[in-house]
Amino acid sequence: MNRSHITLLSALLCILALASCSTKKTVLPYFADIPSVADGSFETGSYLSKIRPDDQLLITVNSLDPAATSAYSLPYYNPGSDVNILNTAANATPLPVVATSMQLQTYIVNTEGDIYFPVLGKIHVAGMTTEELQKYLTERISADVEDPVVNVRIANFEVVVGGEVKSPKKIRVNRNRYSVLDALGDAGDLTEYGERSNILLVREIDGRREYHRLNLNSSDLLTSPYFYLQQNDYIYVEPNAVRQANSKYNQHNSFKLQVISTIVSASSVLASLIIALAIK
Repeated sequence: MNRSHITLLSALLCILALASCSTKKTVLPYFADIPSVADGSFETGSYLSKIRPDDQLLITVNSLDPAATSAYSLPYYNPGSDVNILNTAANATPLPVVATSMQLQTYIVNTEGDIYFPVLGKIHVAGMTTEELQKYLTERISADVEDPVVNVRIANFEVVVGGEVKSPKKIRVNRNRYSVLDALGDAGDLTEYGERSNILLVREIDGRREYHRLNLNSSDLLTSPYFYLQQNDYIYVEPNAVRQANSKYNQHNSFKLQVISTIVSASSVLASLIIALAIK
């Protein structure tokens, strides 16, 4: 190997070394700053969601005397009693949908943050937690009913997880306490190409969409005010540098393959025409 070859090889090795140093590496473990040989604890923050306009509230009122609480409950409704609008086109005869079960009605929080509750009338619920509303209703109903049992749940508690997770999806949440770790777990966890240090959380509050960045590599997440999710939160896991580089490489190769395929096809057609003309 002559001197010029050695110089060229050294230059190539330097370029590769610089490229590897400049590439952002993904730290795979969660909470990498927690010592692996010690125990500890973190304060648990508030996890109850605040009720907002357009929320759907499922509220039930019961007691030992069902007749005493019947006036405080919405009647069940038949989801199959509505006309099937899919059969109304092209002068078709509307067909009723056969019901399979009765369902509880929900209270829709209006744009002012109010609901209209049987007997009690208009109640401003926006800004309350479900526990606060449950306590308020229990106190009001106790004036007429002995030992009422009130349950309140947000029926439209859903979150969406997208990006570099194994199963992107919309998740229906059936409990009050639901964290970002719960959501990522229900979505199959991050892929190896997910950027763990820069998770995007989008949340709508008072008509504004806010965004926050979460770092799964840091234990600060466990005490973050955004650790517990709220209804309609959106979580996006962005691809890391390796995934983005692979995508650019694959797109570039795909483009080159298309160009080569087009040239080969054109050459084949041209050769066929030349052969045909030569035979004539």
